[in-house]
Amino acid sequence: MPLRSVNPFSLELNGEFDTLTWEQCLAAVAHAREAYPAWSARTVKERAECFTRVAGVLREESHRYGRMISREMGKPIGQSVAEVEKCAFLCDYYGENAEKFLTDEDVATEAFKSYVTYEPLGVILGIMPWNFPFWQVFRFAVPVMAAGNVVLLKHASNVPRAAMEIEKIFRRAELPRHVFQSLLVYPSSAERLIEEDLVDGVSLTGSLEAGSKVGEAAGRHIRKVVLELGGSDPFMILEDADLDKAARVGVQARFMNAGQSCIAAKRFLVMKSVYEAFLEKFVKEMRTLKLGDPLHEGTDMGPLARGEFIGELEDQLADAREKGAQIIAGPSAPEGRGYFFSPVAVTGVTPSMRIFQEEVFGPIAPILAVETEEEMVRLANDTEFGLGASIWTRNIERGEAMARKIRAGFTAINDMVKSDPRLPFGGIKRSGIGRELSHFGMEEFTNPKTVVVQSS
Repeated sequence: MPLRSVNPFSLELNGEFDTLTWEQCLAAVAHAREAYPAWSARTVKERAECFTRVAGVLREESHRYGRMISREMGKPIGQSVAEVEKCAFLCDYYGENAEKFLTDEDVATEAFKSYVTYEPLGVILGIMPWNFPFWQVFRFAVPVMAAGNVVLLKHASNVPRAAMEIEKIFRRAELPRHVFQSLLVYPSSAERLIEEDLVDGVSLTGSLEAGSKVGEAAGRHIRKVVLELGGSDPFMILEDADLDKAARVGVQARFMNAGQSCIAAKRFLVMKSVYEAFLEKFVKEMRTLKLGDPLHEGTDMGPLARGEFIGELEDQLADAREKGAQIIAGPSAPEGRGYFFSPVAVTGVTPSMRIFQEEVFGPIAPILAVETEEEMVRLANDTEFGLGASIWTRNIERGEAMARKIRAGFTAINDMVKSDPRLPFGGIKRSGIGRELSHFGMEEFTNPKTVVVQSS
């Protein structure tokens, strides 16, 4: 069965793409193995220079790639172009820093000489999601390839055009053939690559269910794995916060990409003394959002990427309503067009509700009033996830002290959670294992080899 790319706004078919047979998958693995020795033998500097060229391609074609992203998964064009430009920034970053990150590390011991050298692992499989169809791939693949590995990409089934275009970008930037290959396959074929021990490591960004399956399969073969899974990030408003800025950024953090982000603000915890004031400002800001055609420059929020997501969001919202929550409607979606779900704020929320317990992957903003900082910390940590968190206060020392109590891989103070090539990114608990970006992302799929030399 071919993969179908459907425009989630117009519901028009962007195209159908034949999937690879298992024999073609095996051939791709063989090509990757053949490409690996020469690629890994290059110096880090030589490999890094390739990604400086990739950055140039991305910037030159940023608007074309942005339009393609918007047509394939519904993100507003401004956000799509910004995503492509962020990928270019990442490529520049590793082009400038990869050599420094992988420099041998001298360690003083009783030996004549001791050091750690970083060697690539081989063929790395990336299983990537649709919500940031360029960024998720580049933030995985660029540091992994800069370290000397070769990459096979299994992209989400609803963004085959992005998968194919990314491979073309690397070829246009003159990376050697087969160092990066996109495999148009269903999840079962990717799982089989792991099950049959055909790859040397796996990086997955996706759901908890998918991460559990991949982690289990990789574990059986003792293969390196990085998992970036879901999140239920708390957005915490202390009584001395700048409420205007917190409301403005909070709306962006919750509703960007129609709320379809693992690091979106998913639970708003607000001190009772400022709850009503914050709620009023948040709702006012939410109601300024413009829903519509993602290709129009004035659109703030497009449709959901797939129609089946609407039912899950409706069920989560119905559960909250049945348990006593009140729904505050935001702007209405255009009638008769696309997979829209109108943004809402939810008050009267309790920890027993699904919108508090589960990851809500859409434009629903639960807002809770809390009495004390201790209660806020307890509720923030009362989740199986631990990806990101945001704290709002004018007292920076208080914010930093509170950040140390939050069980998450990333905590922002007076800002929203957003990944940055210069900083490590990843979660704890069921949000995943391992890190991407920074020097940590390069080191994940390397062998930090110890070498000890004694004098002759």
